[in-house]
Amino acid sequence: MVGGVIERARWRDVFGHAEFRALFLAGVLSVAGDQLARVALSVLVFDRTDSAGLTALTYALTYVPDLLFGPLLAGIADRYPRRTVMIVTDLARAVLVAAMAIQALPLVVVVLLLVALQAFGSPFNAARAATLPAVLPGDHYVLGKAANDMVVQFSQVLGFGTGGLVVVAVGTSGGLLLDSATFLLSAVLIAVGVRRRAVPARDTDAPPTNYFKDLSAGVSLVARTPKLRALVVLATIAGFYVTVEGLAVPYAHEIGQGTTAAGLLLAASPAGAVAGMWLITLWSPERRMNLLGPLAMLACAPLIVCFLAPGLAVTVVLWAVSGLASAYHLPTSAAFVQAVPDAQRGQAFGVASTALKSSQGAGILLAGLIANESSPSVALGVMGGLGTIAALAAGAAWTHARRSRAGTAENGAGRVAGDSGENASGHAP
Repeated sequence: MVGGVIERARWRDVFGHAEFRALFLAGVLSVAGDQLARVALSVLVFDRTDSAGLTALTYALTYVPDLLFGPLLAGIADRYPRRTVMIVTDLARAVLVAAMAIQALPLVVVVLLLVALQAFGSPFNAARAATLPAVLPGDHYVLGKAANDMVVQFSQVLGFGTGGLVVVAVGTSGGLLLDSATFLLSAVLIAVGVRRRAVPARDTDAPPTNYFKDLSAGVSLVARTPKLRALVVLATIAGFYVTVEGLAVPYAHEIGQGTTAAGLLLAASPAGAVAGMWLITLWSPERRMNLLGPLAMLACAPLIVCFLAPGLAVTVVLWAVSGLASAYHLPTSAAFVQAVPDAQRGQAFGVASTALKSSQGAGILLAGLIANESSPSVALGVMGGLGTIAALAAGAAWTHARRSRAGTAENGAGRVAGDSGENASGHAP
């Protein structure tokens, strides 16, 4: 691939970084455990309430902390050593998940613990995302991000695909305790394999501001930068196709299947995403950027067929195609992180993550409400249709932002060349 990042950075170069290997393995453990816990909680709520709406609502609550606390808590990754942030939040989540496994707890207490669990995920994810560019500088970052995201998706396949079987074998409490163990192992890997780094220096000599000013600064950075703004809008399309996760259990029952089938359905999307991310690394950077909009549409369109409530095999294929196209998030997120200054990466990541998670939570909640009034199949079909339309608009906004940026750069270069009488290429910013 001429001029592409992948041609200069190889897989063995990326995995040659010991710190990346530690972060990589920690991510596998945490994500696989999380998906197992999601299956366990979905089964727990559905068994206690026999309600598709409440099952989707509980799943949607996993995104609420990102809406309420995401940008604020993510900013911790810019104010404290990021390695310490990751270890402390991993340990806290291990304790919370273990508490959720207590069978005597009322459902409302389990839900509150779930919200707290997700709140701790905001600073962890921000610290981890901000650490990766430091561990993998330059061209290694994009390929490393691809490897990381592919394995995260593969971990979801393992967690979702075996989740139903594990829950049947050890029960919901056993599944949650296994998730707690993954957080503990993740903390150990980070403590042993990731070196200490100082808090990132700010670009200015001004003293650190308070959390709320940090929040405002992060929002302002994204809002005033057309490229960042367009990338965030594209990311929020996930709110339409992620609904398969919130409705997998009731949908499986609708088509005459059970808990094991729900795990297979949940595994289909991340399995497709793994293949999609591998394919997207073979494309040139320019091609990736050009196809963000069409891929976002393709991630939503297969869900329209769910109106027909097809059988298990057809649905697995449809959700796998959706996952395949959802790989557009890889170049989207890589471009976003690389465009943000290091001292603001945690905060900017928090803003983007909040927008993404909020859209996902809102999408799952809306799908649950529609399912309560109709059926899971109708809810998924509606969300697929709405998502396809929204993706078309988001893709157009991204194309406009790219053209505007390119036009501004060309005009600026031309003005410099005209004023100075020199070649414009000698004055590129």
